[in-house]
Amino acid sequence: MYFHADIDPCARAPSRHTIHQYPAWRFFSHRHPTLAHLRGRYLVGLLALCLHSMVAFALPTPAPDPQLRALVRAAVNESDSFHDRFDAEVWLTDMSQRLASKIPDPRQRLSILRQVHYEATRAGLPAELVLAVIDVESNFRRFAISPVGARGLMQIMPFWLKEIGRPKANLFNTRTNLRIGCTILKYYLDQEHGDLRKALARYNGSYGNPHYPDRVFLLLSSRWFQQ
Repeated sequence: MYFHADIDPCARAPSRHTIHQYPAWRFFSHRHPTLAHLRGRYLVGLLALCLHSMVAFALPTPAPDPQLRALVRAAVNESDSFHDRFDAEVWLTDMSQRLASKIPDPRQRLSILRQVHYEATRAGLPAELVLAVIDVESNFRRFAISPVGARGLMQIMPFWLKEIGRPKANLFNTRTNLRIGCTILKYYLDQEHGDLRKALARYNGSYGNPHYPDRVFLLLSSRWFQQ
């Protein structure tokens, strides 16, 4: 994941895929109506993406804007106590079955799911969306390192630790990685006025390129949707 503080003036025209425009989606209708209509809309066109591979390029890392830096610092300093807002038992059982092929150890699987659920809820994001982002970013490999140095489940760049005043923090720590990643994604979503496609592209550092958002949408609708 790369940070791009500026909008690319060469980026394509604003997308119609705005998070607030989706109608009720049967598996999100009662909890996250903002992510509706992704399932049927993207499946057919996006299956072709499986034939393509991504090429990583080392990009310069501009300094983050002060507002985002402050938000991430506040998130990391906040208490880590767990508070479940939904029926966690049902959700954890369902998602644990879906994650079993990637994380065979049930205790490790449930630990990650609990933390994803908490950090996503804390940031105001659907937990299923965060699971789809992790699936694309790291394939749920906690110790993943990208060619440009992004680390952990949500592929956080190490420069963030210095920016938030925690240079010795460990990005392979699940809670630390999720807290920073969820905070950044929510910030971009707010900055893009609910346009999830643009927010995802900014999170990945690929603004104007549909490849990354399409991969997230595909996994969100085919694997991580709420039944």
